[in-house]
Order: sequence, then C-alpha cells, then structure tokens
Amino acid sequence: MRFGLSFLPDCRSADMTAADYYAGALCLSEQAEQGGMYRVKMTEHYLHPYGGYCPSPLTFLAAVAARTERIRLMTGGVLPAFHHPIELAAHAAQVDSISAGRLEIGFARAYMPYEFEAFGIDMDTSRARFTETIRAVRRLWAEEKVAEETPFFSYRNVTCLPRPAQRPYPPLWAAATVSPESFQWIGEQGMGLLITPTLTPPSTYAARLGHYRSAFQQHHQAPGTVAASLPVYVGDTSQQAIDTADLHLQRYLDVWGDACQAWTARRSSDYPGYEQLAYALSATSPQALRGQLGAIAGSPDEVADQIGRVTQTLGVHDALLQMDFGAMDLATARASVERFCEKVLPQFPDDRGA
Repeated sequence: MRFGLSFLPDCRSADMTAADYYAGALCLSEQAEQGGMYRVKMTEHYLHPYGGYCPSPLTFLAAVAARTERIRLMTGGVLPAFHHPIELAAHAAQVDSISAGRLEIGFARAYMPYEFEAFGIDMDTSRARFTETIRAVRRLWAEEKVAEETPFFSYRNVTCLPRPAQRPYPPLWAAATVSPESFQWIGEQGMGLLITPTLTPPSTYAARLGHYRSAFQQHHQAPGTVAASLPVYVGDTSQQAIDTADLHLQRYLDVWGDACQAWTARRSSDYPGYEQLAYALSATSPQALRGQLGAIAGSPDEVADQIGRVTQTLGVHDALLQMDFGAMDLATARASVERFCEKVLPQFPDDRGA
C-alpha cells in the first residue's frame, strides 16, 4: 500500500482564513513526508468555500516542493476546461522541474455550474474540452513544433518550455465518478484512475472499476492503477475518534451540499443525474458515511481494519487520505496524522517498491 494526504479546502472564511489554511496544509505536508507517506494531493476549485481556497493546485504543490525532499506531488485534479493547454503544460512542467521530477498530474472534469458560468464556458462542452485539452497537453510535453486546430483552441509551431523533468511527461491520472464511458476512456488512455467513494459505497464502485481495468488491460496489457480518496480521522479511542470525526464530517457535508445547491436549477447533458447531488448530500449523515465506509474514523487498529476492507473491496494499492476535513484545526489534524503514521501505516507494508 501507498498512502498520501488529500487536500480539498472546505473552509468558510469565518472558520479559517486562507493564510491559516495554507499554513496548516503545508505543515501537514511536511509531517506526511516525515511520517513516511508517499504523496500529497491538492484539488482545484473556485468561488465557494467548497474548494475555493485552492484555485491553483500547482502553486500549492510548488510550495510543498520547497519544504520537502521526497514526497510525490499530485494534482487531484486540475480542471482542463478552465485552462488553455499551453498554459497548463508549461505551468505543470515548471513545477515538475522545481521539484526534481516529483509531480503527478491528475485531471478532473469540473462539475460546479457556478464555475462554468463565471468562466463563460458551456457545461455541455465539458467532456469534449476535457479530452481535447488532455490530448493537447500530452503532445506539448512530448513533441516539438506542435500544431492544434480544435473548436476550443488553436495554435501552430509551438514548443513548450520548460520541458518536464520526467520524460516524456509526469505520471497521469484522471478522476471518474459515475459514467462507464469515463472509466473506460481513462483506461484506454493508460492513465491512473482517481476515485472518491464517499457518497457511493466501495462495493458499488467495484463494478465501475471493471470498465477501467478491462480497457487498460486491452490497450496496455496491464491492470492499471487506482487511487481512492476518503476522509479519515485516527483517534486515541474509538469514541473520541467518532465524536471528533462526526463534528467535522457534518461541516464537510454542509459546505459540499451548499455548493451543490447550484445543481437544483441546472441540467446538463454532460452530467446526467447531477441534479440529485444536493438532495443526496442533505439526505446523508456522518454516521451513514461511516457505516458504508465512505469515511473512516476510529482507533488506530479500527482505522487499519476499515482501510483494509475498503482497499480489498476496491482492489487498490493507493489511498489518499483527507485528514483535515471540515475546517479541522491544525492541532487536531496533526494529532490524527501522527497517530496514522506511527500506528496505522506500519500495518500496511508497501510491496510495490515505492
């Protein structure tokens, strides 16, 4: 198993300033490296307390690179719909060079209507923008004098600088949630798969992963790699862990649910079923999330057991743990990360040479 920290800011400004959030996330990133974790991941969002404190994962990861020496740096993910491929390719290559080749690029499609509206981008073009931009970025990293002509961007004779430190480019990942087509496309492209089985039980995700693994095997003669992100809190005792986790999980659900209210008056052919998100979030609870292993909390041994059940069900060897959810204060998050690194991590030897 390989473990990492997963950051998705969910802070209302009344609860935590941006400066305090960044200081805490950077502190936890250093702690993760010192404790033997493998990756740090940051997600891109805009305009709302749900993710809005990190409009630029690459900027955050450059700061992590300056404070660390070994830990891998992952976007989880950047949103191609809101970026020109030349910009995205160049900025990512810069961070890969700054970090001496530690960057991993995860892409996500974006799904908040207010973000598309603010950028003036039609949500119904989301899937096409996603695939076209990723394809163009890969070419810019691997080739010289590149030309593109698409409905979304065009250019001629472009050679991206700087070149990535990792050749031909950093490891690539993409997120999928519901659509079988998304899982299959990611497998066909030979990218790692990012999943977040928070609202959907791991047992349900297992069937979706079959689309990814089958496509990856068919096109690349390998099973592919899946990384799962989940909220995790490690307490001294079971009851202390549940009390602390549930308080912050409810804050997390409240902020996420408020953001998804934008879907109540919106429909998109590229996002079938997303109009139910706000209802699904309002209908769940911290207890329900923990009951279906969409979030994990407990003593160190209980957390190890729950992580083992999730990863065995999904067949994954990469777990990305959200350990500061619900605008959790730094002292509480640090204590959880410390208990994880000292008492949970040793129960999962990495058998993949990381």
